[in-house]
This record gives sequence, structure tokens and C-alpha cells, in this order.
Amino acid sequence: MSTPYPTTIGLAPSFGFGDRIGLATPGHVAAMRQAGEGVTAMFAQQSIREMTRTGRSPDRVMGDAMSALLGANWQRPHAADADHLKTLADIDMTADVGFTFFTLDPSGDVDQRADDYSASDVDEKFATLRESARWVPDYVGRDVTLPNGTRLEFDEASVKRAAVKYGAAIDTAVALGAHVAKVQEAAGRPYEIELSVDETDQPTTLVEHYIIAELCLSQGMKLVSLAPRFVGKLEKGVDYIGDVSALEASLADHAAIAKSLGPYKLSLHSGSDKLSMYPALARATEGRFHVKTAGTSYLEAVRVAALEEPELFRDLIRFARERYDTDRATYHVHATLASAPEPSSDVSDQQLQDAYLENWETVPGGAGFTAAGRQILHCTFGSTLTDELLGPALRECLESNLGSYTAVLCEHFSRHLEALR
Repeated sequence: MSTPYPTTIGLAPSFGFGDRIGLATPGHVAAMRQAGEGVTAMFAQQSIREMTRTGRSPDRVMGDAMSALLGANWQRPHAADADHLKTLADIDMTADVGFTFFTLDPSGDVDQRADDYSASDVDEKFATLRESARWVPDYVGRDVTLPNGTRLEFDEASVKRAAVKYGAAIDTAVALGAHVAKVQEAAGRPYEIELSVDETDQPTTLVEHYIIAELCLSQGMKLVSLAPRFVGKLEKGVDYIGDVSALEASLADHAAIAKSLGPYKLSLHSGSDKLSMYPALARATEGRFHVKTAGTSYLEAVRVAALEEPELFRDLIRFARERYDTDRATYHVHATLASAPEPSSDVSDQQLQDAYLENWETVPGGAGFTAAGRQILHCTFGSTLTDELLGPALRECLESNLGSYTAVLCEHFSRHLEALR
């Protein structure tokens, strides 16, 4: 019999259930039980950014999840993800309450403009960091053939550009990883590390992936998962936008790097609702994957309001539309206010549900979708949950209809988990 408390899970395929309100774990458990064995859950999962926006603490996130798991008599192994950690203080706060999976996010030190620099610009930038990136000569001229036969050529231009783009971020990641090790080992607690390099405008190249992972591993990072920025678009609240066959070919190459250097898992961030790409992810990685979701559980909470308290649903839409142009600033989303209807009296409850909660899957071939309403609701979760009227109203609605919330979550995530088989 397994402990009900979080532990490490190694290379097992895993799925993260973010819960921004603290009432979703029963639905997550129901989905996992319906799906059966095969994927290991991370029930307690929240980023520092999400905690800040919702007014929750690491202790509250862990406590809400553990209370629900104990109440459900959950006995299978599970981990707890302290997501998108950027500082030593972030690590200390989450380590103290029992998180076991630490997602390091050095994106603040990534040069987001590096892909657009001219060759002379790269040389100029590189000259200022030559001393801190002494690893560059070790890579220039290397030729690596991956297990799947793909060949990586480390020419001087691509290696220098990688140093300019990611050099400072690698140093930050290594320092954060060392602090995780220090804190957890001193306390005798197990831990695993995921590295997030996905929050960039351009996809992570194979050469960049190889350099980042090898440098982190060579300095002792206990890397169990890495999240590159994949090709295509991975917007919030909607399915994958792009050519899934091209994505699968790219995933196979990234997975080959992970197999060669680790092995470690490939992680899909912004993984909510990306059902069209899940089979490709599972195949390309041979089951060594982690999928991270969060916003979709909030959207299913809003669905409960639509089903049980339609007037509250209309109020949530009105507020989201007021906040959207401000709150969308930190997200890559396509939705505009004009692409979803206002909740006026001539728009029916069903039309609003269709516009704001449905139509999130791509049509065959990934040609497009009409899910603007979901993105408007998704991006404004923090403002909604901390609003003095709407936050408590939504929570009261969920508490009064917890069976409904559990049911819609079970149905929603059962589709996710089935697509990963």
C-alpha cells in the first residue's frame, strides 16, 4: 500500500492537475480512477504566479489537495508540483510544505530577441558573456547522432546564438537546482526537478535543447523532466494549433535527446485541452512524458456556474470582458472581445455556453477553432477569484454543487487521459 503523501515518481508518465480554487481534487481523483493505471498524477500543482493571482499559499494548495486525497482514500503514488519557481524564496516556501517535484523557470534570464539578432549582433552580445559561457568552445564543431538517427551539427553560429539566448538562464537554473538539492537533502526529503524553457516566442532548437540539458546534468541537476518550446502554437484553453504530423517528427527528435542524455521526460506545459497532440506526444516519447494542466479545471468550474446558476455565469462573463485586455498581457492568446458575444438579453444561456465553454478542439488537420470565449475566461481567472463579490459567489456555487463539479471534471479529464494511452 502506497503512502497518501506526495513522493517522487521518476520516469513514469505523469499528468498534472492544477487546482486554482481548491475544490477540484475530487474530480481529478474520479478521472484518474476511471482511467485506471498507466499515468501517475500530480494533484497538488500550482505556480507561484498562480498563487499570487488567486491569493493562495503553498500551504493552502497542499492542504486542499491532501485533505481531498485523504477523504477519497487515495493510495496510489502521486507527486506534488511546485510550478514555475524563479527564486530561492520560491523554493523554500514550497519545499517546507511537502512539494516533491520542483519546476524551475529561468525564463526571466532568456534573451527573447536572440533569434532575431543578425550574425554581427550575436558576435557583439557573445563578446560580453564569453567568460561566463566558457562551455562554447566545447560544443563548436561537435557532431552528434541521436538514437533515432537524427544528426545534430554544432556550428559556431548556432552555439553562440544558444549562449546569447540561454547562457544566463542556464546559470540561473543550475543555481536554483543546487538550492533545491541543498534544502531537500538537508531535510531528508525526496525531490525531482523539471526545467522549463518553454516560455519563449520561438521554438527551442535541437541544438539548444541538447546544450541546456547536458550542461544542467553535468553540474549535478536531478533532472527528471524538461519542457522545451515546441513547434506550433500552444495557446491557453484550446487545442494545439499547427500541423500535428510535423509536431510528431519534432517531438521524436526532442525525445531522442532526452533518451540519449538522461533519460528524462518531455514535459508539455499549457497542456490543457491539447487532445489532438496527446497521441503524438505519447508515441514519440515512448511513454516518457509529463503533461501540465491548470486553467481547464477553472473553466470547468465556470461550467458549473453556467449549469447551476446562469445569472452568475453571465456576471462572470461581463467581468471577464472588462478585465480581458489587461489580464491577457502575460499570455499568448488569439481571442478578442469582438470574437465572443456580450451576455445581453437577446443571447440565450445555451448560446453563451457554446461561445464561452465549447468549440475548443481543432478541426481535423489542426486548421482552426472558435474558442475565443474560453480564452477570455481563462486569462481573467485571477481577477475573478480575488474579486470581493464574484470570487466568493463562484466558490459558494461550487461548494453547493460539488457533485456537479466533480462530474464535469471527471468527464473532461477522462478524455484527456484516454488520449494519452
